[in-house]
Amino acid sequence: MKRRDFLLSGAVATAAVGLTACTGSAVTDTTGGGDEATGAAAGAAGGEQVALDESLPEINIEMATSWPLGLDTIFGGAQVFAERVGAMTGGRFTITPRAGGELVPPLEVLDAVQSGGVPMGHTASYYYVGKTPVMGFGTALPFGLTDRQQNAWLFEGGGLEMLQAIYAERFNVIQFPAGNTGVQMGGWFNKEINGVNDIRGLTMRIPGLGGEVMSRLGATVQVIAGGEIFQALDTGAIDAAEWVGPYDDEKLGLQNAARFYYYPGWWEPGPTLEVQISLDQWNELPTPYQEIVRTAAHEANTIMMARYDVKNPPALQSIVDSGTELRPFPDDVLEAARTASFELFDGFASSDSDFKAVFDEWDPYRRSVQEWFGLAELAMLEQGATGGGGGSNTG
Repeated sequence: MKRRDFLLSGAVATAAVGLTACTGSAVTDTTGGGDEATGAAAGAAGGEQVALDESLPEINIEMATSWPLGLDTIFGGAQVFAERVGAMTGGRFTITPRAGGELVPPLEVLDAVQSGGVPMGHTASYYYVGKTPVMGFGTALPFGLTDRQQNAWLFEGGGLEMLQAIYAERFNVIQFPAGNTGVQMGGWFNKEINGVNDIRGLTMRIPGLGGEVMSRLGATVQVIAGGEIFQALDTGAIDAAEWVGPYDDEKLGLQNAARFYYYPGWWEPGPTLEVQISLDQWNELPTPYQEIVRTAAHEANTIMMARYDVKNPPALQSIVDSGTELRPFPDDVLEAARTASFELFDGFASSDSDFKAVFDEWDPYRRSVQEWFGLAELAMLEQGATGGGGGSNTG
């Protein structure tokens, strides 16, 4: 594959890095000024600094993100990544994450990285499906892969290699998985959903291919940044909105803006977030820094999911205790959404060669791995939920 050869050829880099040529002050020389930042990064990451070859350059960059400041889960994923890079380079390579809107608008991170306006970003690829629908695979497809299934496909099933080749060719960008929220909630509604007919006429904040499916079901879809959701929902500018799950939703105060909380978020069963880097900048990084970036992204990917699994259960209880009505989506809504989703995929595959190439690998894997999960894991979870086998489970 020519694109793959092109991508891999960038792995050989020299120690003389030219990142200081980036636009504006996004990249600066930090000679003599990195000790304080280094200590903070190592301490926050919970590890000790490592000693590297002193001939390696000192680099300080700012990283654009799509996330509101203060969310220790999503924005925290960018922070974990940056802290680990700083700690593993002994402070020679420092990255400062910036909240959505500080450097570039939250939904324009890829554009800024592609143009060289910023050297690095942390975002979700499905914000950019308007450029090409294949970007959905980088985050999540409706009725697609859970967190574990997504990681398996990306890291061991060839998915990341395929996507990196496409990113290189279409955007001159390389990306690495750097976070996952797990199965999301179906979102907040100020109108009760008793059937698929109730979707028609709704104005809903929902991005990505899930938004296209909801549009097919009759909703009017808006894509707005996370930090703007509460006001839009609270003022009635939108009737419904999805964000992430209980912990982050409660942080944004969405339980105070809508009455009904629906599940599951069928459009995001295991959405991956990613670090995006301009290939021009990536190819200038010394090989040790490249490997550290890969490793730090992998750690951020793991830690984010772990945080959600710890924080979501008590947050959900708190939301329910506040008076929110927790509801499942009706069966006919799920059935209609699933049908519309795979019709959408078929349409993309017939018109976009990259989407077809990835989908032809992704879909057989999805079928096989979900059959396996349905056999082994679902049976175990159902047994545990009923309290079978005794123990402290009260059922």
